[in-house]
Amino acid sequence: MIYDQKPWLARYEQGVPAAVEYNGQLVHDLPDRAADRFGNQVAVRFLLKYLPLGIAIQSKLTYNALKEATDHFAGALYQLGLRQGDRLSIMLPNMPQQVIAYYGALKAGVIVVNTNPTYTARELEHQLRDSGSSAILLMSGLYKQLQQVDQAVRPQHVIIADIPDSLGFPFNKMAERTVRARGSMVDMPTGQGIHHFDDLIKQGLQRPKVKINPDDTVLFQYTGGTTGVPKAAMLTHKNLVSNILQGEAWLKEYVHGKEKTLGALPNFHVYGMTVGMILTLYAGGELVLIPDPRQTEHILQVIHNEKITLYPGIPTMYTAIINHPKVKEYDLKSVSACLSAGMALPVNVQKNFEAITQGNLVEGYGLTETSPLTHANPIRGARKPGCIGFPVSSTEAAIVALEPNEDGSYAMMPVGESGEIVVRGPQVMKGYWQKEDETAKVIDKDGWFHTGDIGIMDDEGWFQIVDRKKDLIIASGYNIVPREVEEVLYLHPKVQEAVVAGVPDEHRGETVKAYVVLKEGVSANVDEIRSFCKENLAPYKVPSMVEFRSELPKSQVGKILRRILVEEEVKKQNAKSA
Repeated sequence: MIYDQKPWLARYEQGVPAAVEYNGQLVHDLPDRAADRFGNQVAVRFLLKYLPLGIAIQSKLTYNALKEATDHFAGALYQLGLRQGDRLSIMLPNMPQQVIAYYGALKAGVIVVNTNPTYTARELEHQLRDSGSSAILLMSGLYKQLQQVDQAVRPQHVIIADIPDSLGFPFNKMAERTVRARGSMVDMPTGQGIHHFDDLIKQGLQRPKVKINPDDTVLFQYTGGTTGVPKAAMLTHKNLVSNILQGEAWLKEYVHGKEKTLGALPNFHVYGMTVGMILTLYAGGELVLIPDPRQTEHILQVIHNEKITLYPGIPTMYTAIINHPKVKEYDLKSVSACLSAGMALPVNVQKNFEAITQGNLVEGYGLTETSPLTHANPIRGARKPGCIGFPVSSTEAAIVALEPNEDGSYAMMPVGESGEIVVRGPQVMKGYWQKEDETAKVIDKDGWFHTGDIGIMDDEGWFQIVDRKKDLIIASGYNIVPREVEEVLYLHPKVQEAVVAGVPDEHRGETVKAYVVLKEGVSANVDEIRSFCKENLAPYKVPSMVEFRSELPKSQVGKILRRILVEEEVKKQNAKSA
């Protein structure tokens, strides 16, 4: 089959290798090695806010300081009784303590459980019960959520870290007033098993001696839960290091010791963690942390003042920038490359962002279970609009039939025909924690990981997403791809954001409904939007329903949640028929 021939390799940018070499590196050793070369350079800069005259409320950690702090945290975990294979839940936004705890835990052989700080007590309880975490690191303002969790699954040790702790006087006092007002900081809770992060670091305990192997699990990264109960993908040292080597190879002009990465995408998200935090600290770059990715003007200020060169994000972040009323007041031309993932990148958003920054914004693709990157468009090479690009170095990919053969194998689909995208490579997870049956559903007997996304590949090796199996709209027997309709909506000059879903319809089975957020200061009506779509789409693809909204439901990292809109529509229809 053509997939064995890897036609995409002939279209890689010059200098991008067909394969990367993983030689047993461990994730926590990467910033330590960078410290050997760049010890006195800033590794982590935390930027909370800019005051008048450009004064920044910030803190800085050099590579040498980061190495020392992570060693001490590893020693503290060992003193608390955590041993190799135990789990630490880190429930923090982007802040220096999160980075220290992540690498410190790995040095102790402790598995990190990335935990979203916006979780409700119910969501937190599920994750703690499933992971069996022995300790949790969180802000004092989140302690009340933990207190609502079943006592039987609460971790033995609770470590408290707050944003002001990382800031010097007088900025720590200024920040404390702000975060207390928001409720994310309260008086330090007391009791048995409660520890302050700074106190643990100040003990100066040495890093424990632990024998760690490349195939040992580093991380429990929970899936988003949009398709059922969240599952923990077990990612190893080999998985994560391989993926950052793949990312570095793709960013072929990436210069060690020189890059500044905007860490706005949360580090508890697999993409922010890998492409943002791990890659940057592996390469001796400066990781500029932003605690809230929704503060668009602050992001503009940071890019302008800090001369950010790499900005990994998702389309909603770039959309917010290009539509911000003050965007022209800032110089964003330091941005060299942006790799967009998490959802489809509208072509219009890509063009407008590149016009503003003069950098390169390209679409990539990946999943939690693949560490995450599997595909990307060339950074400076040829592009094909609407495509996720080529498989990255050391990655196999194919399009297979949606249903298996009798022997459990999957037939490869011919070029240009749709099917499920499958991948193989060193970045594919070990499996789901304590869910062998679920693992077997996604990793077949030939070692292919089944993404759950429908796509096609052309004869040059370009891959294109058709859509998630569950998102495909079938109306009157016609298959409709939501992304295709969304691309048209984004071309409308008045549309800022849009998403399309299939909603129940007694006549067509499903019908196409568009949810639209208009740009500030403009107005439009349903007929205007539908007329525009009629000019660009076949009649059966035109939304029969259009709803204008002030905002769209999104996950913590800004991904538009189509399923929420469908659920709302079903509830409305059920209420009418009741």
